[in-house]
Amino acid sequence: MTAAPARPLDIEDLPGVGPTTADKLREAGFLTIESIATAAPTDLAESAEIGESTAKKMIKAAREIADIGGFRTGRDVFEQRRQIRKLKTFVPEFDALLGGGVETQAITELYGEFGSGKSQIVHQMAVNVQLPEDLGGLSGSAVYIDTENTFRPERIEQMVNGLSFPDNPEYETPLAEEFLANIHVARAHTSDHQMLLIDSAKELAVELKSSDLPVRLFIIDSLTAHFRAEYAGRGTLATRQQKLNKHMHELFKLVDENNAVGLVTNQVMSNPGVFFGDPTKPIGGNIVGHTATFRLYLRKSKGGKRIARLVDSPNLPEGEATFMVEEAGLKPV
Repeated sequence: MTAAPARPLDIEDLPGVGPTTADKLREAGFLTIESIATAAPTDLAESAEIGESTAKKMIKAAREIADIGGFRTGRDVFEQRRQIRKLKTFVPEFDALLGGGVETQAITELYGEFGSGKSQIVHQMAVNVQLPEDLGGLSGSAVYIDTENTFRPERIEQMVNGLSFPDNPEYETPLAEEFLANIHVARAHTSDHQMLLIDSAKELAVELKSSDLPVRLFIIDSLTAHFRAEYAGRGTLATRQQKLNKHMHELFKLVDENNAVGLVTNQVMSNPGVFFGDPTKPIGGNIVGHTATFRLYLRKSKGGKRIARLVDSPNLPEGEATFMVEEAGLKPV
């Protein structure tokens, strides 16, 4: 297998990619060698206006350069997993539930009814991600795709003011304005617009990759709202699921390439066929369920408490954590 290059390469370094082809590829959202290496030949051919056989050669070359597409040993996979970082919520019980925090190179789905704390958590994570790693952050910036007009800069300010590090009294928390400057918000007006914003997020991630605060958190709040509204009825279900599947896989590639956290919120519906237990289930069916790495079900409890239940994880046991949502942010009970 060809070793990964010591320096980052541009897509023009691929054989057969001149300036004109490179411009077409970038316009279509193929900004890195990795994005070409993981592309479908038909998509690449259509975007660059080249033949499919040429596209296949381009993809093969990109895979060799990026060391993508071949078999790896378990040891290689283990080495890659050593790069994974954990973004802390600063609620010890919640972090323990997630094995130390919200994981990079993965999509974590938060689903629950209105007021269960989904948007509160993503706001808090947009703050925490900017903190140094020794304080539980990822020294990174955040991308926030807002589909329901939920982003509130005032809430960010409250959460920044609520940060406290008694074990690190020498750390001076930056001003709220500095935190807000590192949260890149885009309002999605339709499902197609939402999908296009992933391409914009790719461009921003490439632009900030060598900065002091590369993008380490991608948020979609909420993932399914536009898809649910635009594709109502059983006749449109197949189209909706196909688009949602593509959207989530594009997000997964994005968080994987940037060693970032993917955090999506999801709406719920009541399953009338359930007579015992909680009838609440997330929108999106198996498509969302299989693509999300971790699934957390949030619900309200007495006394303003919220309960997070880890419903699905590849390596962690099911369990619950209780937390509070206060003016100062997420806090332990």
